[in-house]
Amino acid sequence: MKYTFIAILFCAITSSSAQLINDMEDESKLYAQTKQVNQFFRRFNGEEDEKGNRYYPYDKQYHSIKLRKKYLGVLFDESNNGMSPMLKSEFAMHILDSKDSNILEFHQPNWFAEVQTIFTSSGKDQPITLFMELEKNHLGYKWVIHKVYADMYASSFKRDTTRIGNFLHPLSHELDFMNLRKAFANKDSVIQFAAKNFSPSHLSIFLYELNTGNLKFKSVSGVKFHFFQISNWYFELSEFNRPGYNTGWLISNLVKLNSYEDKSLLRRFLYHETH
Repeated sequence: MKYTFIAILFCAITSSSAQLINDMEDESKLYAQTKQVNQFFRRFNGEEDEKGNRYYPYDKQYHSIKLRKKYLGVLFDESNNGMSPMLKSEFAMHILDSKDSNILEFHQPNWFAEVQTIFTSSGKDQPITLFMELEKNHLGYKWVIHKVYADMYASSFKRDTTRIGNFLHPLSHELDFMNLRKAFANKDSVIQFAAKNFSPSHLSIFLYELNTGNLKFKSVSGVKFHFFQISNWYFELSEFNRPGYNTGWLISNLVKLNSYEDKSLLRRFLYHETH
C-alpha cells in the first residue's frame, strides 16, 4: 500500500485573406507551444513572454506572479485525467503563494532525465533505461549516466527468498571454502550465495558489457524528466506532438509529497528499486 500514492508532468473571402488567417492561427499555435525543455523552465519561472522574448532580473515582468499564473494554466497535459483540477490548483497556489521562491533551477539537483534507449545484445534488441543527471564539469556542466535499469539484468538476479535454497555451511572455512566448487557449478543458482541485502548495479553491468562489445547502442525511443525541486511536490515532464495548442513539453504527472519518506519511496519507484 505504501506505493499506492505513486500510481496516484501537452472561398467565402478571397484566397489572400484566407491565407492570412491560416498564418495567424499557425503563429498563435507556435506561441502556445513549449517547444524546448529550457523554454519550459523559463515559462514556469516567468522569464519570457508569450512570443519567447526573454525577461531578465531588471525587467518588471521577471518572475511576475501574474505571468507565472498565466503559464501555469497551459503547462499541463490536459488529456491526463489523473491530474484533477483541484490538485493542479493546489500546486499552482503553492507555487504562487509560498514564501519559498519555487523557481526551477537548471543547474541545481533534484531533477533528472529518464532516457528510454534500444541496444542490441547477442543480435537482439534490448530496452535499457538511462537515468541522466547534470554534473559540474570545470567551468560548466555535463550530462552523466547516474543509474541504469534493464529488464534483462533484473531477470538475471531474481531469487526466491521465501524458501531455503543452496547455502555454504557455516564451517566452510574449515574446508578452505573448497565447497565453492559446488556452489558455482550451476550458474542459475549462484545468486543464492549472495548476501540478503545484495542489490546489483545495472550501471556497472551496462558499462562492462559496453566495454566488452556485448552491447551496442541502436537508438533513443523516448525522453522524459522528473522534478523534485518544488518542496513537497513531484512532477513529470513529457513531450507531446499532436494537433492543437496543448502540445510540446508539458507536465504529464503530478504528485503531492506529504513527507520525506514519500519522496524517497517515489525516487526508488522511478529507479525500479522497490524490491
